[in-house]
Amino acid sequence: MFKAPTVASVPEPAVLIPLTKNAHPAEQFRSLNCVGTRRGGARFGIGIGTRRWTRLVVPRASSMAAIAPSPKTTEDCTECAVVLRTTKGCGLGISVYPDFVYNAEGGGGSGKAVKLSDGCWRVQFDATEINIPDVSFRTTKLLSVPIPPPIRIKIVPDTLEGTVDLETGKIVLRFQSKFYFSATDLYRPPPLVVDTVLTTEDTHGEQRGGTGSRLDAHGNCRLVGVARLVPIGDLFMDKFLMLPADCYASMNANFTFNIAS
Repeated sequence: MFKAPTVASVPEPAVLIPLTKNAHPAEQFRSLNCVGTRRGGARFGIGIGTRRWTRLVVPRASSMAAIAPSPKTTEDCTECAVVLRTTKGCGLGISVYPDFVYNAEGGGGSGKAVKLSDGCWRVQFDATEINIPDVSFRTTKLLSVPIPPPIRIKIVPDTLEGTVDLETGKIVLRFQSKFYFSATDLYRPPPLVVDTVLTTEDTHGEQRGGTGSRLDAHGNCRLVGVARLVPIGDLFMDKFLMLPADCYASMNANFTFNIAS
């Protein structure tokens, strides 16, 4: 006697549907090489087979999505490298004389940044690696005319360190340096000692003052500072610059924070 085969309800294999969700922290004023955290999720669907009188073949296959380790986010990073670059459109003024228009393009240096508990970054640059172009006829104009070729001021930094707030764009840096003035090899007076605070905010001295601009989304800013120059013991220079007097600096710059994952 003919016997009908047993009817079986066979579930089809589970299908893994990966759901990927990216989290990118939106942080203004940051020029950071730091990737957002990526996490994977999954959802399962079950298919139920239909009744058949013939042999039912069910393929056994599954796909699993690999989940990569989560890289660091900017909140996780506590230390990174920072690069400073100076650009065109800078200015330098001493005493009551008109400001020089100074092109500092190509200058800058590298340093280290450490994140503080308040979210700001403490930055410190290696003074031996900071390059600031000389004030000379190639880089500097006074009243739209290049300064005479024999005149040169070599800027030698001693200290450049302070804080950067990437949330607000505010920067405060202490800048200590020596300005070596020369007019041919025949005249080389002692250096002018500069000790000032470069900031993106307002700054004022006894004779001069100015206002900077905070970091934008591309890391660009303008730093300003006023230093009080004291007499250096050289009769001509002290009289010519009417020391003591203010020295005002305006520097267009770019900051890049490189955060490794």
